[in-house]
Amino acid sequence: MAERGEKLIIGARLRRLRRTLGLTQAKMAQDLGVSPSYITLIEANQRPVSARLLVRLAEVYDFSPGEIAGGTDLQLQGELESALKDPLFGESVARSEVEEVVNASPALARGLLRLHEKYRAMAMAAISDENPYADRDKVELLEQTARPVEEVRAYFHACQNHIDRIDRAAEALADELEIWRSEPHIVLNDRLRERHGWRVRILPQELMPGLLRLIDPHRRHLNLSERLDQPGRRFQIAVQLARLDHGDLIEAETEAAGFSPEALPLARTSFANYFAAALLMPYSRFLKAAERERYDIELLCQRFGTSYEQVAHRLTTLQRPDARGVPFFFVRLDRAGNVSKRFSAGRFHFSKFGGSCPLWNIHACFETPDKVQTQVIGMPDGTTYFSIARTVTRQLGTYESPAARFAIGLGCDIAYAPRLIYAKHMGLDAVEPEPIGVNCYLCERPDCASRAYPPINRAFSFSERARGVSAFSFAGPDED
Repeated sequence: MAERGEKLIIGARLRRLRRTLGLTQAKMAQDLGVSPSYITLIEANQRPVSARLLVRLAEVYDFSPGEIAGGTDLQLQGELESALKDPLFGESVARSEVEEVVNASPALARGLLRLHEKYRAMAMAAISDENPYADRDKVELLEQTARPVEEVRAYFHACQNHIDRIDRAAEALADELEIWRSEPHIVLNDRLRERHGWRVRILPQELMPGLLRLIDPHRRHLNLSERLDQPGRRFQIAVQLARLDHGDLIEAETEAAGFSPEALPLARTSFANYFAAALLMPYSRFLKAAERERYDIELLCQRFGTSYEQVAHRLTTLQRPDARGVPFFFVRLDRAGNVSKRFSAGRFHFSKFGGSCPLWNIHACFETPDKVQTQVIGMPDGTTYFSIARTVTRQLGTYESPAARFAIGLGCDIAYAPRLIYAKHMGLDAVEPEPIGVNCYLCERPDCASRAYPPINRAFSFSERARGVSAFSFAGPDED
């Protein structure tokens, strides 16, 4: 709800609510005990809504005041603003107009984004080589097998990476087990054995070549590789408990989401993984600890017996409507820059192809393993973010088969940075943001020495007489 003294303009949202309820302005005014002209003025954004009327709206139509008083969907607005910068749309659109569209019809905004995404896919296909499989960046976009992955990612993105029913069920199980009172590994093992008759076995790698987990349903054995560290073993046991204790809930959530048949196995696994993380890091206790410790990831790892990646990923899910954490975004990539996992609880959005910007310090993590890197980054649309990055190993290695190392990037809007311990001594007001882009295909910043490709939305140009900082030149928005 608005702070005292702040004018709350909700014209588009009130109009959408009234039409959803099938009411005329006169009927709504009668229900609320105000004049029809007052409703007209509010819907035209010529009058702010009073706190008294907002409460009356909630009482009469039985909904939370936050549903209509809440701010604009900033994530959707940011994505639409970015898409509308494409010269395909001609003249520029003011931010206020974009906000009005998002407020008035979020479904229309999402539809426009889907249409623009189709256009970008066609643009990528048009510039691809005769053999599109020669470039892995294009394979991710064009290959049929990538669609289930993108389908599941899109679902989590639309939910702001928070699945409430699964989260609450996992928290209830954690409360029942009192998982924080004992060693989580023991508690989970006992539950698996006593409730379901399953046994966990840690097997040498020669018996599980190339595998970290193998389920034997006939013997009721959960076989785990010795190469998994303790946080990894706990997580896999929790995943199995998710399937056994709440398989019906996971199935119901999967069916309700309407996934394609190809995406169903991945969706079920993703929901089970979500449950496991929520079981090991129960929502209320984890959020309270995160806020109290100013989101110190290493300290949270020690307190909950989880890995750096598990904690970083869990932080992106803390978006329960009545108890929200910092809306983080998360990305995991390898040395080659391939993105293998990405989530966003805020308005930061990732491209489906082309990797990430090389100016983002997440790439520099591999030069200083296990050391946290911080950076203030600025996007082309004017938004600024605070970024935390560090390398991790996902499993234990051997002399002949060293562990794979990945970089984890976690970030949030700069407005949330003062709540993080990592920004404690940075002097954020004096820091100049590092200008980065989503990736080279979509970034239109000129004179970037790190540019690997020209942007797909600008006409390519090349001068034989002059060589700029970048090898790729392209026309401006008024020159196409």
